[in-house]
Amino acid sequence: MELIRVPPGTPGHSEATVTISDTDSPAAGAPAAARARPPRPSSKPNGQWKIDGTAPLNGNEEWKQVDNGLAVRERIEKTYSKGGFASIDPTDLHGRFRVWGLYTQRKPGIDGGRTATLEPHELEDEFFMLRVRIDGGQLTTEQLRVIASVSNDFGRGTADLTDRQNVQLHWVEVESMPEIWRRLEAVGLGTTEACGDVPRVVLGSPVAGIAADELIDPTPQIDEITSRFIGDESLANLPRKFKSAITGHPSQDVVHEINDVAFVAVDHPELGIGYDLWVGGGLSTTPRLGERLGVFVAPEQVADAWHGVAQIFRDYGYRRLRNKARLKFLLAEWGTEKFRQVLQDEYLGYALPDGPAAPKPKTQGDHIGVHRQKDGRFFIGATPIVGRVSGPILAQLADLIEAHGSTRLRTTPHQKIVILDIPEDRVESLIAGLDELGLSARPSLIRRGTIACTGIEFCKLAIVETKAYATAAVLALEERLAQFELPHPISLHVNGCPNSCARIQTADIGLKGQLVTIDGEQVPGYQVHLGGGLVNADRDEAGLGRTVRGLKVAADGIADYTERVVKRFLVERDIAADETFAQWAHRADEEALQ
Repeated sequence: MELIRVPPGTPGHSEATVTISDTDSPAAGAPAAARARPPRPSSKPNGQWKIDGTAPLNGNEEWKQVDNGLAVRERIEKTYSKGGFASIDPTDLHGRFRVWGLYTQRKPGIDGGRTATLEPHELEDEFFMLRVRIDGGQLTTEQLRVIASVSNDFGRGTADLTDRQNVQLHWVEVESMPEIWRRLEAVGLGTTEACGDVPRVVLGSPVAGIAADELIDPTPQIDEITSRFIGDESLANLPRKFKSAITGHPSQDVVHEINDVAFVAVDHPELGIGYDLWVGGGLSTTPRLGERLGVFVAPEQVADAWHGVAQIFRDYGYRRLRNKARLKFLLAEWGTEKFRQVLQDEYLGYALPDGPAAPKPKTQGDHIGVHRQKDGRFFIGATPIVGRVSGPILAQLADLIEAHGSTRLRTTPHQKIVILDIPEDRVESLIAGLDELGLSARPSLIRRGTIACTGIEFCKLAIVETKAYATAAVLALEERLAQFELPHPISLHVNGCPNSCARIQTADIGLKGQLVTIDGEQVPGYQVHLGGGLVNADRDEAGLGRTVRGLKVAADGIADYTERVVKRFLVERDIAADETFAQWAHRADEEALQ
């Protein structure tokens, strides 16, 4: 077998190793004519604009070039909100609406077995999920109260905290969108590029600007990125979604390893405080952890470096196949050395200095509990169960925070809430008020570590329900494991399909929704992933979970399985080595994991 290297930049090719089987090589002694047969046609182009040109290679790329989606807002306000759901152009409905945070939600009563067999118009209801974009997770109580009013008036009181620091509402009608935008934008919120093939929300440290141990406040960098580039026509047609994160906190609290671009604060021995640049992370059905470029980015360079990475994705990202269109596939092809060189030479115009990696976190990055701020006041991190709240709860939360002398709060990448600026003598009163709202500042380690995606209740891609089953499991496990002392939070991530919105591959116990066969009967359930995790106080390096062949759990069996495997871990863990669940799960034999 022979391997040949295709030079980088060759039209129709990316840099790759091409395998030619032995049957393609001329046999010894074959006639010259046989040995000189014409080469096979070149492989199909990947749709990289700077290599293959900008001619669209699939239907999505065609409509994005006609109108990338930013302009659909005017049609929503002037036409669709007046004509109703039936008046919406199908391409706008299933494509461009996403750029403004709108997805049609799943029609009630369609079971998971039909998800893959029905067309979108058969699955969808005439209502929308609306995603409110919250860059850096930063909110005021005034903004929270407006989100609550939108939920109560237009979304049947629904509200979910996402693991991208956003708030999602449901049951929204297109007729309501002009008023919803008016209310949100009046307090500095919006839905611009909350979904779609665009720069999504910028994750930021939930304790930016207030944590006593913070290296740097990334808020100015987040503000510069969003003010310069969100809504920019030149970045409104990317190959796929583009996820960003930035943190100045040593807990590395923005899941940077699974973002397309991320900046993690570091202390350079010569250049001072700046950021370590990561690129190419992402999960879904083909998970890949991001990688360091090995450069140091000064705070004033962050926005330009972010813009450079986004432009690389726009110009060199793969556009022919949607399932290969994330930045992680380009990084896998190029490697970090070439990526760095292209960033510097073609987009920045200067070299970035080498930089150190950030040290391992010493504290948990979910910020749950009571913590002293740099100004002497306190921030309190609280968790709902699996991110589910409601319009009434959010309104009451705004009242509670203001009654305790604050007007600020943050959402987190872990479906949690952090309340800022609480005087020491009001901390316990606030915690009691949070408990009454179902928001625990001192949760069990199971409740603390559990997140869930939207699931079949509203999502057209889902196969299995998530929120209800995960909630029931948390409540049951809190009773069943109450007498056991867990050494650390056990992360339980529940996802309704293979797309990993709930980050199943990076959880201690990750559950991927699918139809499973239990005792000869096909039922909704989950495939089990074990031992994944991102870098944190209990883990030196990020890593993906392992799967055990044939290990499936029925949807209503989450609590039974989790109880069984956690108890086995507590019996078998190496206490002397302070072994974590993830470490044990990777070394345990398959029988112990059943």
